[in-house]
Amino acid sequence: MPDIFQLTRALVDIESITNHEAAVGEYLFDLLSKLAAASGGCVERCAVEDGRFNVLAHWGEPTVTMSTHMDTVPPYFPAREDTEFIWGRGSADAKGIIAAMTAAAEQLLAEGIRNFGLLFVVGEERNSAGAYAAARDPRGSRYLINGEPTENRLALATKGMLRYEIVATGKLAHSAYPELGESAIDKLLDALQRLRKVRFPADALLGPTTLNIGVLFGGRAPNVVPDAACAEIAIRLVGDPEPIRRAVVHAIREDAEAREILYIPAVRFEVLAGFDTAVVAYTTDVPAFAKTWGQPFVLGPGNIHVAHTNEERVLKRELVEAVDIYRRMVKHLLAAS
Repeated sequence: MPDIFQLTRALVDIESITNHEAAVGEYLFDLLSKLAAASGGCVERCAVEDGRFNVLAHWGEPTVTMSTHMDTVPPYFPAREDTEFIWGRGSADAKGIIAAMTAAAEQLLAEGIRNFGLLFVVGEERNSAGAYAAARDPRGSRYLINGEPTENRLALATKGMLRYEIVATGKLAHSAYPELGESAIDKLLDALQRLRKVRFPADALLGPTTLNIGVLFGGRAPNVVPDAACAEIAIRLVGDPEPIRRAVVHAIREDAEAREILYIPAVRFEVLAGFDTAVVAYTTDVPAFAKTWGQPFVLGPGNIHVAHTNEERVLKRELVEAVDIYRRMVKHLLAAS
């Protein structure tokens, strides 16, 4: 097995933007097959959709499962390393976590520990397709350790998400005669401006509900009144989604249509004694698993503030620490089962 730094770099160097996870999945399948062959384990490709697959490795009945995602956001850029960090797309979110979980599994097996598994899934960055597929095929796991960048602190809670497409339609016309047309872009901008003024709720633990207008597109040319426009938005939830849904519809009014694409609830977790804790504002695969793989915990090396950026990196010190933390968590949860 490569050491944790080598493995992190090797995984980062395999481009695996969402919907293109096959190459990294095959790499992990081969790597874990070698580990399983030497230790009496089992490795599977678990079908998801359109030829995509999760990778599951287990030794005995997987009472505790360590899981994270193989996919990354664009754009891809390869790994590099300095004295403190490993850099590259996915180094923090979540290929360094894959490496740490794999190294922890190797150490547990060396100690004679069994009845745990590794589950690496596709699609977390877009629609949790891999986690939903895994939820339809549970294997009796009682605890799920979900890896996300928390700087090795156990998450107390995570925000949820509502994702919408806001779609406006209009009428084409020559821009010299705008009175003959109807601008879909003007209608969309008016709707978004009202949406930006909505006062969303806050929570004492999770903080404020937040809105991000992430994508805008529409129109045909500068000299054409546009007949179509669309915005993709994400709202980070801290509680009940129903008031947010009503607020979106009220703000959009007749100018556009709000098409709900994704809903993920906010989640609160139980405390596990002996581990540092944190609250995180992002969403995870945990709601998609729906506890079919057991009571969830969220923890991993890396800082979420650099994930999804051109400065993505993970502290090498945190990677090493994570191996021991995962090993201790698995042993603690096995003892509690």
